[in-house]
Amino acid sequence: MDGLDRDRRRAGFRRLTRLASARRVLREAIVDGCSTGFESTGVESIPLAEATGRVLADAVAARWSVPGQARAAADGYAVRAAETHGASSHSPAALSMVGVEGSTVTDSLDAGTAVEVSAGDVLPDGADAVVPIERSTELPEAGELEVSAAVTTGENVASAGADVDAGTTLYDRGHRLRPSDLGLLHSTGIESVSVAFEPEVAVIPTGDDLVEPGTNPDPGQVVETDGRTVASLADRWGGTVTRHDLVPTEEVVLTSAIEDALDHDVVVTTGATAVGDRDRLPEVVDALGQVRVHGVAVSPGRTACFGTVAGTPVIGLPGPAVACIVAAVQFLRPALSWLVGESVPDHPTISATLDRKIPSEPGIRTFARVSLEPTVDGDAPGGDASIDRRYRAVPTRVGGPGVLSSVALADGWVVVEESLEGIPAGEQVAVELWER
Repeated sequence: MDGLDRDRRRAGFRRLTRLASARRVLREAIVDGCSTGFESTGVESIPLAEATGRVLADAVAARWSVPGQARAAADGYAVRAAETHGASSHSPAALSMVGVEGSTVTDSLDAGTAVEVSAGDVLPDGADAVVPIERSTELPEAGELEVSAAVTTGENVASAGADVDAGTTLYDRGHRLRPSDLGLLHSTGIESVSVAFEPEVAVIPTGDDLVEPGTNPDPGQVVETDGRTVASLADRWGGTVTRHDLVPTEEVVLTSAIEDALDHDVVVTTGATAVGDRDRLPEVVDALGQVRVHGVAVSPGRTACFGTVAGTPVIGLPGPAVACIVAAVQFLRPALSWLVGESVPDHPTISATLDRKIPSEPGIRTFARVSLEPTVDGDAPGGDASIDRRYRAVPTRVGGPGVLSSVALADGWVVVEESLEGIPAGEQVAVELWER
């Protein structure tokens, strides 16, 4: 029995690392493994049409202005604004119409004339305003337009570059592209972008009592779900995932599986992180490389473990299903962001009134699963109109670290900080919608 094994089994998890500290150690391990502190996964140039969800490796600037020329911002008539000054319903300004039947519209607008335009049309040279339809009357027989209210220079006009000026930086390095971003980039002349390769993630599920889905488990066996759940999450978080077959907890087999996966950017295991006889993951990682953290002050998920082997981060997630998910969100998700130079995005939250007390242990950050229930017309106890009381946060009654339904059937979780000893009923809380 080596030193790590002996110390761990004697002490258990009496010494835990705070979550913020553990994440800092993980980030340092990832950055240390990058030659530049970024681009650890490599960089490629891809067509913009294929770039949704990818992270920019370089800032992107507009090639040309949008709009490229002054355009009408309303349906009406392009005019010279000065020629409408003083116009009123009692004394309209009269302008000659061009572009009516039998005439030809040119690229320039002569003095004393007006031309009909639709919103989005390029203004002819000489025009500097648009008279909206409701401020004018067309007299087809006379070939004239009567303007009943003056317009000022630039009124109802989208000037060249009003949306985007050429050369403007649109998105910085580390930005994850959304569909709307691609539309803006296309409009400014960008057709390809430099992006970080998607991190390659190896997921290794471990356990001696697990069977693959579709197999009817014998007594004492359990259908393996952690590896598949983590693989799906990693895919959603921008990774390219390889899921390993089930691996028993024998050190030789587990060692071989990890060694075979070191060509990936990050290796994730599920199970075998506690202090039982079959929890061999920490010893295997330490024998191959170095365990950086084992035991984190979170509930559920305190048996999480991670280290590095040959410069590759190895994240050991607990076996109980909920603990596995919590640890994956807290460690794997940020790791995948850091690998491509992205800031870790915040989870969307919704404010709700806590229905029942959430207990927690001081010094431990607790992730309490809750369901959201709408209140009747936003009516909840209390008279403070400034508080959003449209939802109640109802803690799940089945809350063990291995009860998958407690998180799968919940809408999100409430984070209870280490400094608190629970949150009383009736408090306004932020529910993290971590799965959205």
